[in-house]
Amino acid sequence: MCQVDEDYHGQLDRPEVPSVSNKCVKCKEATAALVIRAGDAFCSGCFKEYFIHKFRAMLGKNRIIFPGEKVLLAVSGGPSSCSMLNQVQEGLSQSAHKKLRFIPGIVYVDEGGAVGQSMEERQRTVAELQSVFKATGYPYHITSLEQVLHLPSSVLEAASSSPERPADTYKAAVDHFIQTSHSHCVSPEEQPDLSGLSIQESHTQSLQQLFGSVKTLTAKEDLLHTLRQHLLVHTARTGGYSKLMLGDNCTRLAVKLLASISLGRGAQLAVDTGFSDPRYGDIITVRPMRDYSAKEISFYNHMYKVPSVFIPSLDTKTTDKASIQRLTESFVTKLQADFPSTVSTIYRTSEKLQTACPPQSSSAADRCDKCLLCLCALDTNVVEKASAFQATLISEQLSLRGAPGAANTGIPTLIPVPGVPGSTAAPGQCCSSGAGEGCGTTGGGRGCCSSVKAPETKELKSLLCYSCQLTIKDMSSVEVLPQYILSEAQRRNRRSQMREEISEFLLDEDCEGEERE
Repeated sequence: MCQVDEDYHGQLDRPEVPSVSNKCVKCKEATAALVIRAGDAFCSGCFKEYFIHKFRAMLGKNRIIFPGEKVLLAVSGGPSSCSMLNQVQEGLSQSAHKKLRFIPGIVYVDEGGAVGQSMEERQRTVAELQSVFKATGYPYHITSLEQVLHLPSSVLEAASSSPERPADTYKAAVDHFIQTSHSHCVSPEEQPDLSGLSIQESHTQSLQQLFGSVKTLTAKEDLLHTLRQHLLVHTARTGGYSKLMLGDNCTRLAVKLLASISLGRGAQLAVDTGFSDPRYGDIITVRPMRDYSAKEISFYNHMYKVPSVFIPSLDTKTTDKASIQRLTESFVTKLQADFPSTVSTIYRTSEKLQTACPPQSSSAADRCDKCLLCLCALDTNVVEKASAFQATLISEQLSLRGAPGAANTGIPTLIPVPGVPGSTAAPGQCCSSGAGEGCGTTGGGRGCCSSVKAPETKELKSLLCYSCQLTIKDMSSVEVLPQYILSEAQRRNRRSQMREEISEFLLDEDCEGEERE
């Protein structure tokens, strides 16, 4: 206990606080230029070596990208993706100690139409990014989000992927690439001119109508991410790329993990936050920046003058409670400021997640078991009656049945009666008012008699996972969805109906296996 006559004038021992005046923890000689976290003070040279080594170690440890493969770098203009582009440049340079051995390309998706930017602002942003891309000497593709309205339905099909290659195949591929490396060089003169950004005003209006039909910012961000991913995969396939490289960093993935749980994507966390994402089959998505925190990337870009371009997004200048994603980001960043191990703890948890479903194949039966939008395994075909999903469905059905205006529940309607907005035709009755003439033969051919009519909302939701169902539920009308989504939904429904009609003549998988034995 404290004493009255105790002497408190002695020197108190205080723990040493890391500061930039300390020596570097690696070389022990140079003065530290920055502190990444408590106890990790680096000088400028050691920090650059540490930063470059982490990137190449991530690629070398996983060995997913084989020598000579074409890799498409998705660059959004932000600090993380621009830093990723810089690391690829460092790894492919002649002076690199351990050179990277793939053939890079760059893609940028202009999202100004969805955000509400003017054409002048979008052209200015594209011009800034063009100067960055041209300095690399790599072929680049600049596309707009409006092109997602004209994608083919094949984007929603997982193509057959090549079988896994053994370790000795990787070594053989390295030797072969070293011998023929001169033929893989891409000179700036040989690059195709893909820098033009031609956008029709009608396409921009259709895109704005699509996002205008979404009620909440949470659903808008989720829909934007899905459409962007479809466009990136289509660009990679048409360009002959086999890998798609994203710039998601550790901080972003920690926010994405918690936000995905809140959005009902718990079953898809392993592929949404892992290093590799094989859901598209022939195009594998990789995240080599997932070991870097946003702080490390900011320090590196500032110290070594890595250029980046600020581009406003849907949640720019919004409040913390504007969306689930925005609220989660505010929660994680504020918690990280007081507890520096927050992001790393969440990130290490995501590394331990594994999907319970096997890799998806491209057979017709397996395609029907995947979500129409995100192409992950469906988590809504639950057989157990006591599951949480079944309880949610029962609660929703009871609330709709007990409401006095159950007919007007706010569920989007797809097939309106001509001249009567918001109404639908009775079951089994044509919605056309013309005598002896089907609605599919008049106008745009989108009536109930047309072969290209959109599926009902209930049929569409049956093809989606739980999280994508919530996104569609927040739309006032799903008729404004891109045509490739509606066409694929109609094709899957027809195939499912045909399978039910001929189910009596089909052999079960178990019976077929016994007959083969």
